[in-house]
Amino acid sequence: MTKPDTHPFAVDDLLAMERISDPQVSPDGGRVVFVNRVTDLEKNKGVSDLWLVNIDGSDLRRLTTHPAGASSPRFSADGRWVYFLSTRGDSSQVWKLPLDGGEARQVTTLPLDVEGFLLAPDGRLVVAVEVFPDADTLEQTRERLDEVEKRQATGRIFDRLFVRHWDTWKDGRRCHLLALSAAGGDPVDLMKGIEADVPSKPFGGMEEVCCTPDGQAVVFSMGDAGREEAWSTRHNLYLAPLDGSAPPKCLTEGNRAWLTNPVFSPDGRWLAYLAMKRPGFEADRFRIVLRDWNSGEERVLTESWDRSAAGIAFAPDSRTIYTHADHLGQHGLFAVNVADGAVRALLADGKVFSPVAAGDLVVFGRNHLRSPVELYTIRSDGSDLRQVTHINDERLRHIRFGEPEQFTFEGWNDEEVYCYVVKPADFDPGKKYPVAFLIHGGPQGSFGNDFHYRWNPQVYAGAGYAVVMVDFHGSTGYGQDFTDSISGHWGDRPFEDLQKGLAAALERYPWMDGQRVAALGASYGGYMINWIAGNWPDRFRCLVNHDGNLCERMAYYDTEELWFPEWEHGGPEYENPAGFAEHNPIDHVRNWNTPMLVIHGGRDYRVVDTQGIATFTALQRKGIPSKLLYFPDENHWVLKPANSRLWHETVIDWIDRWTKVG
Repeated sequence: MTKPDTHPFAVDDLLAMERISDPQVSPDGGRVVFVNRVTDLEKNKGVSDLWLVNIDGSDLRRLTTHPAGASSPRFSADGRWVYFLSTRGDSSQVWKLPLDGGEARQVTTLPLDVEGFLLAPDGRLVVAVEVFPDADTLEQTRERLDEVEKRQATGRIFDRLFVRHWDTWKDGRRCHLLALSAAGGDPVDLMKGIEADVPSKPFGGMEEVCCTPDGQAVVFSMGDAGREEAWSTRHNLYLAPLDGSAPPKCLTEGNRAWLTNPVFSPDGRWLAYLAMKRPGFEADRFRIVLRDWNSGEERVLTESWDRSAAGIAFAPDSRTIYTHADHLGQHGLFAVNVADGAVRALLADGKVFSPVAAGDLVVFGRNHLRSPVELYTIRSDGSDLRQVTHINDERLRHIRFGEPEQFTFEGWNDEEVYCYVVKPADFDPGKKYPVAFLIHGGPQGSFGNDFHYRWNPQVYAGAGYAVVMVDFHGSTGYGQDFTDSISGHWGDRPFEDLQKGLAAALERYPWMDGQRVAALGASYGGYMINWIAGNWPDRFRCLVNHDGNLCERMAYYDTEELWFPEWEHGGPEYENPAGFAEHNPIDHVRNWNTPMLVIHGGRDYRVVDTQGIATFTALQRKGIPSKLLYFPDENHWVLKPANSRLWHETVIDWIDRWTKVG
């Protein structure tokens, strides 16, 4: 029996959820400031503000209300101020707000946008700003940008990669760290003349930068591969004095892989950071490394833990590091003993974000398949889990979700593979339901216990579908060997898992209608949809392909981060064409006959739009029922609220057309 005043989950519910992020604990451990994003459908964008709550959940209040929004909150050392970023005045600058009452005050008035910042112990500010490396001042960068705007010629000249990255054309600027004195004066470029970005592009943040214990310098992660930047994952750690008296010094000479996320222990003894071992592999396991700040001696703390740490947060006594990691379809919270590297699971259920220590408590964000992110606390021994915020409770009260559950089956090589199933909302075991078979991207990723804003299985469950999600070989959270197993095997091992996983789900759940199944995927999942179209052509009623490659050989030349296809397919395409051809969907187009919806973004420079258009061309030329949904203003993801609504409505309409008939 359904509850009154409730309805099955739908895309408008997804858009209505408020999104919590970036929790920061006050110096006294008593309060938490965080970002809360609300979707403004009328303005077709998200607006973020700062909220404050006591660590016990009391006295929740909104701190900012300006239409320009606010992000990146950070407490001052005395806890009296919250610093933040805002575009008030049409430029992203640092502001600060007194917590005892009063209006926000502008801290920086730079001629360029501030991309990120951190506070040094002595009151100095370190900001990240995009500059031309050869410009002497920020004003010179501003002048050159203004000159480009006035030019009638629009051509751009490049002499090295990247030409474009993720969703942005490169214009010669680099994100540099600058130090600003609390007393004013000119900013000091700590990376003068360096052709590199800190934080890294396109997804890096100020977690890649930290101040030294004495407050006189910063340590940061920097990609220093020079002209090899597009095909190298090398990021080293550097030390730079805040007064600019010396150029950055590399602390990790000889490293060729990815190092990031430096954090000093509260007692100043240790510099901890995350480290991969294998150059050129972006899905290698991140280990936690400890460096004695006095002697420089290092040891790998988590070598025996076969999971990839996703962050570092020290306990106040410097004896424990809190981290979070994918684990068996969850993304849990873990405690690592600094003395011996022993790992304890504090919370294994759901998806954990941004853990921060607060005395004997850990504060973190957490979501799961039945709730978006809320803030929680847990004790350092894993006891007394408590929910701090209830921002979305009222919205959730009106929603009927599908019930999720997890099972395992024998996949490729008879190895254990995990799968999630979400039952249709208002499930009736006496009925037969069509199936939405979701295939995750990455391919080193996971569809787990996660409230996703682009591929949320509850949208399909709310539309009357049983949802099946296989974490095939190559997925994360099952050990590095499992993740590694997909490289060079895009079309066989994971494909076998998908075939066996669907069969196992249909056998396990007789209320699933195996004759009415739609397969959907994005990125690698989109590639797999094209692979399925040619190698499993009679299994599905219809297919949905979002941003998927049709031709792996051509994709090598039109993508941007070359290290990815070179690792996955065994080197550059011109040296190993067979590696790119072995599992290439374009070679099986002759077998296609399944109706397909193709979706692509015009600003997707990772999987370029011509791959989607080529897929649609093949479908149309062969006379296969097909549609193309094209977003000229979206990248590899669909981010604008109106576009998200159109995406979901189009996808549901498409699979309804083919699966909700006899």
